[in-house]
Amino acid sequence: MPEGHTIHSAARRHRRILVGYSICVSSPQGRFSKEALKLNGNICMGVEAYGKHLVYEFCNNEFLHVHLGLFGSIRVHEYPASDPRDTVRVRLAGNYHAIDIIGPTICEIYKKVEVEHLISRIGPDPLRDNVDPEQVFTRISKSRSSIGKLLMDQSVISGIGNIYRTEILWRQSIHPHTPGRELTRSQFQRLWYDIILLLNIGVKRNAIVTTEDQVNDYKKSKENLNVFAKSSCPRCDSDIVQIDINGRRAYVCDSCQTLNS
Repeated sequence: MPEGHTIHSAARRHRRILVGYSICVSSPQGRFSKEALKLNGNICMGVEAYGKHLVYEFCNNEFLHVHLGLFGSIRVHEYPASDPRDTVRVRLAGNYHAIDIIGPTICEIYKKVEVEHLISRIGPDPLRDNVDPEQVFTRISKSRSSIGKLLMDQSVISGIGNIYRTEILWRQSIHPHTPGRELTRSQFQRLWYDIILLLNIGVKRNAIVTTEDQVNDYKKSKENLNVFAKSSCPRCDSDIVQIDINGRRAYVCDSCQTLNS
């Protein structure tokens, strides 16, 4: 599943190539044909990311809401663009680019009130301006659920996926099974700072970058991870253990990330 940095990167690029243009909207697959007709020919007024949700605003007061889910993807084509494949749910064609949205879990038209409801039900997005970390800390500090579960709960904090969860908790020496209410404020503050740091780096470089050498070297943008899907800890050389959290794989170093009994 694309993580929040990917969706924000897409929103920024799509904003540049769609906003202000009359958009030709079609559904080569056919599953979005009726909805596409409502949007076709309207000017795109904005593109926003909210956690893992993409929202395109059109001048007829309609909004296209997209959530890629586990298997969805986006392809951008410069003109002349080839004909879309029949797996493309929706194509957004502007003056110079065409954007294909393939296999999304959600692809639907919203009114403004529905967009507002979407924003209200998801947790604060660390990549958006004026986000309030206190709201996140309040939820976490009152919860008996593990921090590993809470970081992936999109109603608590939006945009963090499986890889970032593993990497951030390792960087902060926090075991994923630690109950949220046992996290101290100072631990949370360090955790929050790291979330902001790594997600913003991810947006700028369009890659998940978590190793310290790449975090500090802006010339390096290739994905490189510390412990996710690794066999040994780069900090202490202990074995990395794979654990299951709500059906998703996570990785932990039991030596660096101790769990209080």
